[in-house]
Order: sequence, then C-alpha cells, then structure tokens
Amino acid sequence: VMGEEKCEADLDLFSGNNKHGMQDVLWSLLYGVGETRTRAAREIRRLTKTSSKSRAYLAAGGVIVPLVSMLKSDDAEAQEAALLALLNLAVRNERNKVKIVKAGAIPILVDFMQSENPNLRESAAAAILTLSASAINKVIIGASGATPLLVEMLTSGSLQGKVDAVMALYNLSTCPENLLPILAAGSIPPLIMLLKGCKKSSKLGEKTSALLESLSAFDEGRTAIAKEDGGILALVEVIEEGSLQSREHALGALLTMCQSSRCKYREAILKEGVIPGLLELTVQGTPKAQQKAHTLLQLLRESPPPRTNAASAVIESIVYDIAAHVDGVEKGTESARKMLTEMVQRSMEQSMRHLQQRALVCMPTDISRSKCLAKLPSNDDTPH
Repeated sequence: VMGEEKCEADLDLFSGNNKHGMQDVLWSLLYGVGETRTRAAREIRRLTKTSSKSRAYLAAGGVIVPLVSMLKSDDAEAQEAALLALLNLAVRNERNKVKIVKAGAIPILVDFMQSENPNLRESAAAAILTLSASAINKVIIGASGATPLLVEMLTSGSLQGKVDAVMALYNLSTCPENLLPILAAGSIPPLIMLLKGCKKSSKLGEKTSALLESLSAFDEGRTAIAKEDGGILALVEVIEEGSLQSREHALGALLTMCQSSRCKYREAILKEGVIPGLLELTVQGTPKAQQKAHTLLQLLRESPPPRTNAASAVIESIVYDIAAHVDGVEKGTESARKMLTEMVQRSMEQSMRHLQQRALVCMPTDISRSKCLAKLPSNDDTPH
C-alpha cells in the first residue's frame, strides 16, 4: 500500500498525456505478455533515458522485478529490451541500483557475460559497471563470479568493453575484500597491456593506474608488475605523461614496490629512467605526489640521505648520487646538471602560469565568466 501511495505521489509530478503514458507502460509491463511486454520495456528505456523523475516513478511502480524476470526469457529481443531498460533505471539512482541487485539481476548478468554473443556480453558488463558504483552492491558483485569474466574482457572485449571492464574492476577494487580476487584472476598482464596502449592522461589511464597501485599492495601484485614486459616502464610513462591523478597513482605503485623491497626493485625502476618525471612531480605534482616523489627519490639514491633540511639541497644531492650511479661520475655530473636545469626551468614556467591565472581571475567582471570556469568532470553513470 505504501508503494502504491508513493507511486501515486510520484505520478503527480507528471501531467496530462505524460501521466497516462506512464500508467499505460506500467500496465503493459505488469500485466501484458509477449511482444506487449517487450514494447513496454523499450518504452521504459526511452522514458528513463533523460528523466530522473521517470526513473523514480517507474521503479516505485514496480517495474524492476518484472524486468529482471524478462532477462530470463528465451526471446533475445525481450532480453535486450529489459537489460537496456534496467541500465537506464539504474543511472544516477542509488536506490534503483540496489533494488535491481536485490531482485536477482547479478547471477543472470554473470551468465550473459559467458554468452557466445559479444553484444550481450558487453551489455552485461556495462550493467555490472553501473551497478558496481553502489557501495552496497560491491561485495555481492565481487562474490558473484563476475571478476574473472571482467578480467577476461580486458583482452577479449571491444574497446568500449575493455573500458567498461576496467571501470567496473576499479569500482569493485574500492572494496578491500575484492582486491585479492581481482589479483588472483590474472589482471596484472592485461592491465599493463592496456596502460601501454592508452593515452596516459585519459580516464582509462587513470583508472588502470589506480588499479595497479591498489594491487601493488600485495607481493604477488608487485612481482607481476615487475615481471611483465614493460610493466615498470608503463608506470614511468604515466609519471611523465599522465594526468595529475594518474601520475599520483603510478608513483604510488612504484613507491610501494621500492618500500617493500628496495634491493629487489630499485635497479629496475632506475633503469626505466624515472628520475626526470620524479623531479617534475616534486614541483608540479599534487601535495601528496610531491611528498611521494621526494620519498622515492631518497629510496633510489645509493648513499644514505643527508641530514640537511633544505629541500633544494636534498634534491640536488639525490640527483647527483643517482646520476653518478647510472652514468658514471664524470658523465653523471653533466646529466645531473642538465636535469636540475630543466627542473628549475619547469618551476619558473609553472610559477609564470600561476601568476597569469591569478591575473585573469582578478580582471574586470565584464569578461565572460565562462572563460574562467573549469569544466566539470563527466559522469561515468551514462544513460543508454
């Protein structure tokens, strides 16, 4: 009764033809059969693509359970219509995400991910991505058997399928008990492969770097990263070319490796030319990245750190020590001078950009505010 009252209250948000249209769709899905229900599911997908009110009203009207039931249909068109309707109902609606999982959708989606139909596999992965954004759903999805199938999609899926799989694994990885299953599924090699091939500053690069940082907390993860051809180099390239967030994640992974076993990973990290990127991060990184870069530089040097508290003196000493170790004393001195000069130049350029930005902010108000506002990040929770 309470559900019916809520449904009636939500329906008051609509007027005229919209209200009758909603009622017709509900009736067709709840009491129709065959093609009538399939058409109703398609209409639900359309109605919920852009309207948060429609998502709330239709879910309150009881469409989720019959749509999940339709996923079990032998009719491929009915399955697809129901799946896409559920996807849109879940978008930007935490309550609907939880309801869909409680209605038993996850085991069916896991079955779909094992289908011979690649489109069905990838639609199921997209649904799991959307549902995994809910904290309540993460443990259930992690225990469902979806993880190995998502890892498999990292190599066998289309580009969009791979992106959805990475994003879903990232969502699951924020629940600590899901990390070991992700690692055990053999995720490191395909993640390294994706990182090597993607734009390091992209969202894909950021989430892949974040996953590798989380997995580096385990000895098996660190070993797998070092063992994989180009694994450490891929992280070094992110430090050089990535977004601020992805650079911080890649740095975190390398720092964890070096802190866990300096003698095991130090040479391998140095060999991939990490120093210029680390020096840049000491100037241009986030506050957390700057601190991590200083710490990793200390770990990479040959001799114990100096006792001076002057940051510039510490960095200069570290750079000379490392350059001498890599290139020899004579050539190392020249390399160190070059790196320090470049670092000072970058610092000056950054300071100049900062002053220009402050000047822009302080200019008269007749300048369009739109030029001064940063774009908001896009939401991965996208209607289908």
